[in-house]
Order: sequence, then structure tokens, then C-alpha cells
Amino acid sequence: MLAKVTSCALVGLEGALVEVEVDIAPGLPNFFVVGLPDDAVREARERARSAVRNSGFTFPYKRIVVNLAPADLKKEGPAYDLPIAVGILLASEQLAADVSQTLFLGELSLDGTLRHTSGILPMVALARQMGLSNVIVPETDAKEAALVGGVRIIPLSSLSQVAAYLRGEISPSAPKVDGSTSQSADYASTDLAHIKGQEHVKRALEVAAAGGHNMVMSGPPGAGKTLLARALPSILPPLTDTEALEVTKIYSVSGLLPSDTPMVHQRPFRAPHYTISNAGLVGGGHWPHPGEISLSHRGVLFLDELPEFGHAVLEVLRQPLEDKVVTISRAKGSVTFPANFMLVGAMNPCPCGYYGDSLRPCTCAPGLVSRYQKRISGPFLDRMDIFVEVPHIDYEKLSDDRLGESSERVQERVSAARRVQQERFNGSKLVCNAEMTPAEVRAFCTTDDSAQSLLKAAMNQMHLSARAFHRILKLARTIADLEHSDIIKAQHIAEAIQYRPRRAV
Repeated sequence: MLAKVTSCALVGLEGALVEVEVDIAPGLPNFFVVGLPDDAVREARERARSAVRNSGFTFPYKRIVVNLAPADLKKEGPAYDLPIAVGILLASEQLAADVSQTLFLGELSLDGTLRHTSGILPMVALARQMGLSNVIVPETDAKEAALVGGVRIIPLSSLSQVAAYLRGEISPSAPKVDGSTSQSADYASTDLAHIKGQEHVKRALEVAAAGGHNMVMSGPPGAGKTLLARALPSILPPLTDTEALEVTKIYSVSGLLPSDTPMVHQRPFRAPHYTISNAGLVGGGHWPHPGEISLSHRGVLFLDELPEFGHAVLEVLRQPLEDKVVTISRAKGSVTFPANFMLVGAMNPCPCGYYGDSLRPCTCAPGLVSRYQKRISGPFLDRMDIFVEVPHIDYEKLSDDRLGESSERVQERVSAARRVQQERFNGSKLVCNAEMTPAEVRAFCTTDDSAQSLLKAAMNQMHLSARAFHRILKLARTIADLEHSDIIKAQHIAEAIQYRPRRAV
């Protein structure tokens, strides 16, 4: 007997329909799974065997062949457990049902319980796109699946419940869309009000958040660089519904989405250790999975101890910083992941951390300081918009009981500047000033005469590259937006220039 059940594979962040064909024929008992399965899919044989038996059915001891079509698409993960088990029950005539309009997703426990499966969101979206009317998902993934409208979600908890539903014995109620928020990473955002001093760095953070600009902080150990970086998400505007779905899809595919709060509403904040590999940062694997730069999409990627990251690791960031996507190629094809993030780096000026410090002398040899600073290449630094020094904090500021300006008030100004940019870029894919190309810079970065004179002098004296020239204009455009100015003035250019590095870092 032959049975066909529809399931789904993941290719990058998108789904691809997979037809699970189960053929049961007389012969020596055997169980084959073909169609480019990985180890997790091949192991589905034993999970399906135990789940069928422990759910009150008889496992057919015959020659069973499971084909996952199309055969040239690699299949990975345990999401095929349920469709394989259902196909066996249909092919062995222990079930009789029309499943042509139903998508089956779910990993099986040995007792037949349906377990959480990663990537539910893009799979259900594909079912709607392909015109399927029903999707059977594990009960734990019902809230995530319900985010996709236009298709009936059937949440079930076990193989026996799936069989009861196909027989028409039960009719599960559709899950309600859950709008609750979720932290997309293990962090608690810091309020700027609780950070003492460093007012000029807070201003730089506000400008960076308002325009989506990349930023590097340099200063001695203990000055507050990491704390300031962790405060950045608290002043970024909330995710829009479209952005939230983009981020949720990435975390769903990566298996990092909490089952109890399936919609990500917080800006991602990722802070990988400097020992991370290229594949961990940009994505990779035998079949590519999202890396840290995609997990920080629409949020912040924080690289602490920037010079300690491998040279090759930092250099692979150059293309995603420009293109806002990363393409990973393998022999069997290529996958493109979104990577529109704010990069924030923190570094000490030298190995001991006190080069140029007014309180403690540097113990590093001059050659060592130079080599340390040259670990970060010029082309990489040229892609950073803001450079700011983070000095020691005086005792008087640390002991002051008064709170500074709250993140909530700063966020209001940032959100207002972002709304101006949304109106400016209405009808295009651009979201903020940092994403402007030279064409948009020419169209929207209008300067007055005094600003042009100041910018010309800065170009000649600082020997700025063409990229640096455009970055200064984009930064000045953001500063002008914060002040609700249509024209870029001299003071906006002056503040943008002061964020350029004063020395080769």
C-alpha cells in the first residue's frame, strides 16, 4: 500500500513543501528512508516505530520505504517524525482519511507525544502560500503558528490525538493569536538614568540610535563601555509589526523562540565572545543556519574587546555592514539571511588598557600599542560612523544620588527622528539614515554654505575617504533630524566630524 503525506523543509528562512511517500510491501522486515535525509531524519525510523507502537497501533513488520520528495532537496531535523508516522498508519490501513489539504509538522517522543519543532512560522506561512487549508502542529507551537493568518491551525499533543482528529472523533479549537512580548536574548536592558556621567557618550548613543549608525567606544577598563552598550536597546524605537515578524522568523528557524511567548517584540541584543568562529558570527554549517549577525537583525550586535576578535572574523563583517544581508554559499546551493543590524564595538586603547589615560600610566611598549591598534583594519573602521572616547568617571559623579535623563525620554526623541526618516524614505526599502546610498545622500543631505565650508576644510585636513565623506553627511542628517531641521547646518557637521577618530585606533 502507498500513502502520501505533506510536510515541509527549511531552506534558509523559507519553507519548501516535501511530500512524504510511504510504501509498505511484503518482504523481509526493513525500514528505509530515502531522499537526502540527515542523521536526525534517518533516526526518525526508530522514533516513529516506538511512537506508533506506544500509541496503541500495530507497527507493520514488512518492507517499508519512505521517500522524501523532492529527492534533491536536503532534509534535516526531526519535523518529519509525525508525517512519517501518519503515512505508516495510512499505508497500513489503520487510518483512513483525506490528508491532501493538510500539512503535518512535529517531532515525536517514543511514547507518541508531539514535541516542539523549530521553524514553525515559515513552514505555516508556506502552507498558506501554497493554498493548504489545514496545518497540524504540536500543541506547544500553537501560539507561534497562529501568527500566520489564512490557514486553520490544528494544535495536537500526541500521535493518538492526531489519529482521533483524522477519524473525526475530536475537533480542537483554533489557538488565539498571542500578542505578548518576549525578550529575544538573555539580557536586561539598562536604563540610561542609572549610568553616572559620560554625557557625551550618551549623546553619541542617542545619535547612533536615531539614525541606525555603527559605533565604536574606546576607553580604559571599568569606564562603563559595556554598560553603555547594553543601554542602547532601551532607547531604540519599538519594533514595527513587520520587523517583529522578520525577527521572529529568524529566531523560530534557529530554535531560540520561547514557546510561551512566541512573538519577539524586543530589539535583539547579541554579544558574542571574541572566540567566536566565522560560521558562528555570519552563519554556516553543512547546511547554513543563521549566525549572530542575523540573530541581531533589526537590533544590536555588540562586540566587546573588539581587537581580540580574529582578523578574518572582523573582515567578514564588511560585506554585511554594507549590503544588510549575508549570502552563504555551499556546494549544493546558497542561502541569504537578513543582517540589518547596528554594530557597536568596545575596545581598550592598548593591551593594558591605559594608553593615553590621565590617571594611570600605560605599561605597554610603543610597538605593542601600535600592533594592538592595527588589529582592526582601516577598511573595517571606515565603515563605522561614530568613534567616541569613554574616560574614567570622577568620584563626584559616581557618588551623586541624582539620576540622569531616563531612557524613556531619550527614546521619545529617537522615535521622533525615526518617524521623520520614515516619511523621507516612504516608498523605498530604506528605514533609517545609515542605510542611505550616495543617491539618497545627494537628494536629502542638503547643507547650507557654512556647513559646506566646514566640511571642505575637514576633508582637506583629515584626508577623509569618499566613504567617510558620505558617512559624515549621513550622521549630520541624523543630528539635524533630532533637532527637527530640514537643512544640515554648520553645527550639525561639526558634531558629526567630532565623532571621527582623532587618531588611528
